[in-house]
Amino acid sequence: MDFSLSTEERQIRDTVRAFVEKEVMPLEPEVLRNERAGQPGVPADVLRELRLKAKRMGFWGINTPEEYGGAALGPIMSAIIAMEMGRTFVPFTFGGSADNILYAGNEEQKRRYLIPTIEGERRSCFAITEPGAGSDARNIRTRAVRDGSEWLISGEKTFITGGSEADFVMVFAVTEPYGVTCFLVDRDMGWKSEPIPTMGEWGPASLVFEDVRVPEENILGELGKGFELAMEWIGQGRYMIPARAIGSAERMLGMAVDYAKIRKSMGQAISEYQAIQWMIADSQVEIEAAKWLTLYAAWQVQEGMDARHASSIAKLNGAVMANQVVDRVLQIHGGMGYTKELPIERWYRELRLLRIFEGTDEIQRRTIARNLLKGHARLGAIGE
Repeated sequence: MDFSLSTEERQIRDTVRAFVEKEVMPLEPEVLRNERAGQPGVPADVLRELRLKAKRMGFWGINTPEEYGGAALGPIMSAIIAMEMGRTFVPFTFGGSADNILYAGNEEQKRRYLIPTIEGERRSCFAITEPGAGSDARNIRTRAVRDGSEWLISGEKTFITGGSEADFVMVFAVTEPYGVTCFLVDRDMGWKSEPIPTMGEWGPASLVFEDVRVPEENILGELGKGFELAMEWIGQGRYMIPARAIGSAERMLGMAVDYAKIRKSMGQAISEYQAIQWMIADSQVEIEAAKWLTLYAAWQVQEGMDARHASSIAKLNGAVMANQVVDRVLQIHGGMGYTKELPIERWYRELRLLRIFEGTDEIQRRTIARNLLKGHARLGAIGE
């Protein structure tokens, strides 16, 4: 069993780390100032220029197939890159990607939605969560009623990432008697969005559909097969959530180590106190455990295996880990950690979301337990 990275993989990791340290981290003070003033952390033109600079270095479409101009680096390298990107709180991501279920579209849909999204000309959002149907996605109430060769969609979606910025949405609606169907709906077809203020810098939105008229040809995939598409969207990238959290936790733990060595209390550096040492040690152990659980889930995806169980374990563990680490790091920094002068309190607010979105801690525990109880997963199964 070889846990080492290849020469190429190490080069990719190191290049991404250098890019983050040189091009992205210097923006952090500006991001904090802008957010304190209630403004976007990074102007859109700055993000666009960063993405183009990364593209010139070959970082474009990390997981996008080569036939669409992507790098197709695969799940494992995508997870490693996410860890490196998580070392900064600047809201930057590499360009050239699109939601995985858009590849399920027909050729015309790929021409109108997939390719423009990959090229950065269009922005999408994924809308399944509703006020009364969060973790219970099968309980959605948004309806689509056939009207000749069109469908009328009515309902409300909530906590939709990118909902305020998107110009089209992949919306899931009940199409009786067939089941749930996914529709590609342009904003100019009539749906509206409203930002939802949150404790962190995540900017979700509520979407409202009032008899929005959508042509038949805008059904993504098959009629009544939308729930399967939704689970593919959610499950495919679930391991990416803890991946980015690992980078954040490592960065913060490094800050805590540095601070503990220079902060004096009662005549000596606080790093000499066992209480501080144990917080540092526990954080390191938890980060390493989360890292290997995440890479194992990514490996299963890369090998074409059913990675849902491993991804749930990685997501649950990584979300809890990140929140425990940031709490310890803030405690080590004391009053300074609580201020907005340092980014720790920002990470504290941001990382709390990980235990809620893309499946709450409780849903992950339910999934893991049911898989074991029903025999879908078994204890002691390694590499299966």
